[in-house]
Amino acid sequence: MTTGRLVFIGAGPGAADLITVRGARLIAQADIIIWAASLVHPDVIAERRADAEVIDSASASLEDLIPHLVRARDEGLLVARVHTGDPALYGATAEQRDLCRQLGLPYESLPGVSAFSAAAARAEVEITRPEVAQSLIITRLEGGRTPMPAAETVRSFAAHGTTMALYLSAARNKQLQDELLAGGYPPQTPCIIGYQVSWPDELMLRCTLSELSATMRHHKLWKHTVVLVGPALSEAPVTHRSHLYHPGFRHEYRRADMQAQSELRTHGAVANQNGVTP
Repeated sequence: MTTGRLVFIGAGPGAADLITVRGARLIAQADIIIWAASLVHPDVIAERRADAEVIDSASASLEDLIPHLVRARDEGLLVARVHTGDPALYGATAEQRDLCRQLGLPYESLPGVSAFSAAAARAEVEITRPEVAQSLIITRLEGGRTPMPAAETVRSFAAHGTTMALYLSAARNKQLQDELLAGGYPPQTPCIIGYQVSWPDELMLRCTLSELSATMRHHKLWKHTVVLVGPALSEAPVTHRSHLYHPGFRHEYRRADMQAQSELRTHGAVANQNGVTP
């Protein structure tokens, strides 16, 4: 008898062709598809089998899914558990894995394109720019219905001054702006707002941090919105290029141009004196 299994599939931000090839193939093969119709675009599951059972998890509790998982286990069925974006981010997948283990249903996970990545691509920005920002903080505003760990606050993360991606915070945009400013971001820090990124009604906006709340309120963005903030998102020309493609940077596949290498070392010494890691 074939062993049943559940596969957590990252559906991506919305567009059906922003899912992995493997994820699309498994959805097309699945006996049971569990998806949140309120979050995942219907085109993502459009190529399913005609006889596949489709369950909308938007109105279901975890306990409501148990009969379907038991049936998959006992009848050797494939379950496609389709999550918006990447299942590892705000997907509540840990508790679903616990349930699968309790039921004896094997499972695996496939990654997906998250909203922050899709928004950065649509805005044509690089999240990590040399000597500007080399880290990404993914978080949400505290104080909502889902508790946050005490040490994880937007204000404390903002103190790092690097790129931040903020989920599930659009409805409290004034508080979000205030906390980012209180954490140390200058008012002119560039922000990118992505609503329903890659959906037909997608909206991409740019503004400064001082204009963040007003911009979101003007466009009535209360949900399905990701906010990127940080100096790396600036549209200004690059002033510090990456070492990777610099002619003076030597690695195992390329020899360095000696003059360019000398210039690169001089720049590195000056940067270190200024407290910047080149």
